[in-house]
Amino acid sequence: MAGVPSMPSMPEEATGKTGLPSERRNKRERPRDELGRPLPWDAENRMHLEGFDELPLARNHELALAHARAGRWFPAHEAWETAWKQARRTGEAELFKGLSQMGAGYVHLLRGNAHGAVTLLRRAASRVERYPAGTRGIDTGALAARLESDARRIEGGQLLPGKAATVEPLAV
Repeated sequence: MAGVPSMPSMPEEATGKTGLPSERRNKRERPRDELGRPLPWDAENRMHLEGFDELPLARNHELALAHARAGRWFPAHEAWETAWKQARRTGEAELFKGLSQMGAGYVHLLRGNAHGAVTLLRRAASRVERYPAGTRGIDTGALAARLESDARRIEGGQLLPGKAATVEPLAV
């Protein structure tokens, strides 16, 4: 367009994460509490996570399922987020993104963030429901219904945010 200055090109590192680990992006793990919140660098780490970046997608999915079945939503989220990055440009990327959002939604609920929980649970439901039942061992329709139900329960005050929130572990 005439009269409109052109935007300078962005340096490669400013264009956003590609989801691919690199030596430049890797850094020491920050200590975290039981709900995955970052702690001061000198604090004792209260959450130990597997090295998801070094594992294959199928193993990350298995670990995520195990964490979700045990109600450990932050590690489940982290494992599925890594699986999502590993599945980019495949037909399963949106499934893993949805599963990662589910984990993050329940983390937000346990941390007391109702809005974040509702938003992420609904996003997760909309992604997961696109896949046929049985995909990666998940009854996707039932899971999407549960996520939407939990979002409505939070909005209606039947599921109260906070550490004491009653969140059923994943039953898949």
